[in-house]
Amino acid sequence: MSLARQVAAIGAFACWAVLALPHASASADPVADFYRGKTLQMIIATSPGGDYDTRGRLLARHLGRHIPGEPNIVAQNMPGGVGLAAANYMAAIAPRDGTVLHMLMQNMPAHQAVGGQGVKFDTRKLIFIGNTTDTPNVINAWHTTGIKTIEDVKTRELVVGAAGTATASAYYPAALNAMAGTKFKIVTGYPGGNDVNLAMEKGEVGGRGSNSWASWKSTRPQWIADKKINVLVQIGLKRHPDLPEVPLLFELASNDRDREVLRFISADTAISRAVVTTPDTPPERVAALRKAFMGMIADPQFVAEAAKMQIDISPSSGEEAQKIADLILDSPPEVIARAKLLLDGGGK
Repeated sequence: MSLARQVAAIGAFACWAVLALPHASASADPVADFYRGKTLQMIIATSPGGDYDTRGRLLARHLGRHIPGEPNIVAQNMPGGVGLAAANYMAAIAPRDGTVLHMLMQNMPAHQAVGGQGVKFDTRKLIFIGNTTDTPNVINAWHTTGIKTIEDVKTRELVVGAAGTATASAYYPAALNAMAGTKFKIVTGYPGGNDVNLAMEKGEVGGRGSNSWASWKSTRPQWIADKKINVLVQIGLKRHPDLPEVPLLFELASNDRDREVLRFISADTAISRAVVTTPDTPPERVAALRKAFMGMIADPQFVAEAAKMQIDISPSSGEEAQKIADLILDSPPEVIARAKLLLDGGGK
């Protein structure tokens, strides 16, 4: 090729390269650019060792590679107020940019709906990224008590432990005392679920006011196999296949009015272990995080580790979880008012 032709070819290539630059810039992914090289937080509202902690850390290990830019995710425990401290942090302090995620404690929408103390968040503004399970919660008795069914608790007192007063562990037995004639004695103030488990083993309490069925299966499978816990009631909107003979909370109501209140109390189990991010996160990052969550759920590596850890995965999308949380807050005012009276200790 002559020198003139070489110069012409180089010039043509240079022109093409210059013309291509705007196209390359336009095709860049701003979400990937934002997340690349960053470290995200996964805030966990409980102390280490329980189901929220186990799931939060599992997600932190797998979610990042499905987010554009593949950021690292670091789990951070933030116990306090039985979930309130972490939820309030998400609402008021955490950056509103999609860099902070949180395993929201499931009773937060209902606690907000009844005007619970300490609420500085609005779950309608927290943005749901996805939910890992709709496992029911359960009330159990320790095997040494001799209590095997909920009918036994109608004739004998059962002391159950609870992590705080504004928590399902206190709400469920209180509701049954008021509406089903049970004789639960609720001991509050334990720092977390693991502390209640230790108290059962030591004989300080005879049962636990609430734990998710999935948590029992993943953290204490041997207790189930050895029949060290007797499941008395399951809290959900449908019976779990593992527990076909165990009654649902609302099935124990004696009238329709009570049944509606117990359904309200049970509704949040549909978003048992949901992940949220902060209000006002840019929509394109929300969309990317939600897509990443569903991609992770189908990832063979995630599925294999969850199975190995015996962690139940029955997921729902961020959009579906958001609707459920909003429906809890939009429950009929008379149902919310009666639930508030009940949960505040006012009984019927």
